Amino acid sequence: MKIAIIGTGNLGKSIAKGLIKNNSFSQLFLTKRNLEELNEFTNVANVCIGSNNKEAITQSDVLIFAVQPAHFEAILKETAPLLSTNHIVISTITGFSIDRIETIIGTETCIVRAMPNTAIAVGKSMTCLAANNDDKTQLAIAQKIFNQLGTSMVIPENQMQAATVVCASGIAFWMRLIRATTQAAIQLGFDAKEAQKLAMYTSEGAANLLITTQNHPEEEIDKVTTPKGCTIEGLNEMEHKGLSAALIQGMVASFNKINSIKKQS
Repeated sequence: MKIAIIGTGNLGKSIAKGLIKNNSFSQLFLTKRNLEELNEFTNVANVCIGSNNKEAITQSDVLIFAVQPAHFEAILKETAPLLSTNHIVISTITGFSIDRIETIIGTETCIVRAMPNTAIAVGKSMTCLAANNDDKTQLAIAQKIFNQLGTSMVIPENQMQAATVVCASGIAFWMRLIRATTQAAIQLGFDAKEAQKLAMYTSEGAANLLITTQNHPEEEIDKVTTPKGCTIEGLNEMEHKGLSAALIQGMVASFNKINSIKKQS
């Protein structure tokens, strides 16, 4: 499979590194205006670096667009005459709907919107995908790509705004919770580095427990809490202070904001 990443900035580089690590292509084309920023890929087998988008597109099967939103429409207009029904167009551009892409390149090409998060840089992204047709074969190719960079989920496009809040903004929300746990650990007597390590790996363990067991969080909480114990005392105090309510309200506020930005644009 021949893949082109059009606009290989930070996100594009992360995708490229994941593809290279998993040997997921027969040929990988990386394009960018400033080629010096792609020097790390110069001697990688079967990776071609250049600034000619048209050349990369005509020689590839899967096109991953990771350009700046302001440049995307112009690049699509240049791309449209080069596309065939065999191409798969994957857009990582926030807020650029499938309908809008179709008005530029037509409806015959498979278009997939992908919403990864910054954990893609370490192969742990939760990426949501939406497509413009029911071709399961082509969509499966997109899923395979992003499953090698973490985990993917196919959702209706009208849920993309919500997915942005839960998964993309969600990274920041979880970072804040980890920071708060770190601060508490410092107050309890650990130095800063020890505190952050305790917070990071405990949160990783909690997530992996749910991923592995597929249990509801309350099932795992019940295993930790005992009658009149310290864990339930802490949990109840957090809820009295509005931990769950604050997190939910914050995510809803973020969702309302992203919708208002969409309306303005």
